[in-house]
Amino acid sequence: MPRDLLIDLHTHSNASDGTESPAGVVGSAAAAGLDVVALTDHDTTAGWDEAAEAALRSGVALVRGTEVSARSAGISVHLLSYLHDPTHPALVAQNDEVRLARSDRARTMVRLLGRDFDVTWDDVLAQTEPGTTIGRPHIADALVHAGYAPDRSAAFATILRTGSDYYVPHYAPDALDAIRAVRAAGGVPVFAHPGADGRGRVVGDEVIEEMAAAGLLGLEVQHRDNGPEQQRRLTMMARSLDLFVTGSSDYHGAGKPNRLGENTTDPAVLALIEEIGRSDVIRP
Repeated sequence: MPRDLLIDLHTHSNASDGTESPAGVVGSAAAAGLDVVALTDHDTTAGWDEAAEAALRSGVALVRGTEVSARSAGISVHLLSYLHDPTHPALVAQNDEVRLARSDRARTMVRLLGRDFDVTWDDVLAQTEPGTTIGRPHIADALVHAGYAPDRSAAFATILRTGSDYYVPHYAPDALDAIRAVRAAGGVPVFAHPGADGRGRVVGDEVIEEMAAAGLLGLEVQHRDNGPEQQRRLTMMARSLDLFVTGSSDYHGAGKPNRLGENTTDPAVLALIEEIGRSDVIRP
């Protein structure tokens, strides 16, 4: 595989909390000069078919994936699962349970917000597409639309921050169980933005060691939310545990400032992911 390919392995569409359609994400990847893009919506594969059709037309290869929500001792852990079987019962059941929990949590948060802000569940739905996995980003969008925050990031930093009067946690499986479910489904699990300490607490080295023993295969090291110290730490962890390293944008369209291709993955790592994964990369 050529060394100069541009590969971005972490993006989101409006099937979860991005602002572009799955086809739009692929089109934006082509416009950005990417050769390969992964669609990794939160806890859903709903955008896979549309993105695959777009990839065949656009000239951009598509890695189908999911960002799986999990926890370790109360700390949020996100796993990127690449090229898994989307029909595997264990992973389907896990993702269904998380999506239901997200929806219940979102309704509760909107009910709490309604005491102080003129925002309703219908206002949140108006910010989504049919079938979207609804979560905090869509509540943030409703707050922005109503004029209570200038943008999604500001809504997260203030009204919807962890610990605010309106914040509600949601169910997520244990990280080790989530890794096992991904591996059972033939997927390739990579720990997403593991050093993003600006978002809240991050897990320690001992947890990453436990995750590797459970079947974790990679760490997303090159990510804008992993600061220089965390990137050094994670690179050393990857070497010591024989994990591969990825780089990605975590693109959300207009939902975040992250730009496609701002971090990329070595083609040799993509080749390894393809070798291990159960599904195929969609190539035009």
